[in-house]
Amino acid sequence: RKALNHELSKLFNEMWDMDVNRLTPGKDYTIDLQGKAGAAKEGDSTVQDSAARHLFHNVNEEHLKSIKTFATFISLLDNYETSTGVAEVVTPEEIAENNCFLDAILTTEVMKLAHEYLLKKNLAKPNLGDFKYQLYDIWFQLYARKEGDRPDSCGFEHVFVGETRRGKQILGLHNWVQFYLQEKRNQIDYKGYVTRKNKTRPDKDDQVLNIQFSWKGSVKPIGSTFIGVSPEFEVALYTIIFLLGKERVTRETVKIEQYDLQMVVCRHGHHIGTAYPVLLSTSSE
Repeated sequence: RKALNHELSKLFNEMWDMDVNRLTPGKDYTIDLQGKAGAAKEGDSTVQDSAARHLFHNVNEEHLKSIKTFATFISLLDNYETSTGVAEVVTPEEIAENNCFLDAILTTEVMKLAHEYLLKKNLAKPNLGDFKYQLYDIWFQLYARKEGDRPDSCGFEHVFVGETRRGKQILGLHNWVQFYLQEKRNQIDYKGYVTRKNKTRPDKDDQVLNIQFSWKGSVKPIGSTFIGVSPEFEVALYTIIFLLGKERVTRETVKIEQYDLQMVVCRHGHHIGTAYPVLLSTSSE
């Protein structure tokens, strides 16, 4: 395991404390963990289902939609064709929605802190408009997942919305709001939680989870996700790691709150290919 990055741990904890838009477990939403997921492989079409009910027992949607960053984020989730290899068509309305989302997150303390940190590292420009343009390029600029194909993907789509490959494989989808909304439409079937080796089961207040689920006919054997956090918190963390890293895959070990995490960010040229947290342990163990 890579050594703990103290500088990033300190920064990300400050962001965690500043994340006023984060939802509170048990108050703003309740999760129902149910059983431990069985063994599964990528591409399985059927696996044992250890959870008869939804993962999200309830979410205070009115509260969620009253928060500008969540509301503008939710409006982006229906803008994508999830099949890879199918060219994305970006309409002027969608470009406007992308800009509204970036404008909303850039007013938050979390993103202001991210911008300040990146300025110190000489990785961002001081002008907010320039920083927004940089974020747009990293997250929303389209690219082809495979060489020579049509532009069918972008960082935002992969990480937050999720994609499917040939109907056999789930790519990305590391966001709890998308998970909740897809579950509500009965598009996602939560199969149970995944524990790490010899570890205890998670509890309903945990805000980072390893889960197994099926979506659009494929199974994701293990997907890790933050729960309840704001979209600006995730964008800030992943953007910082993306801009600090040079290699194709950057892994940083950090401790946020009581969670030991490995933050993984893969690049696709100048854009984010994927990004997600890997739960190493929680201090309650």
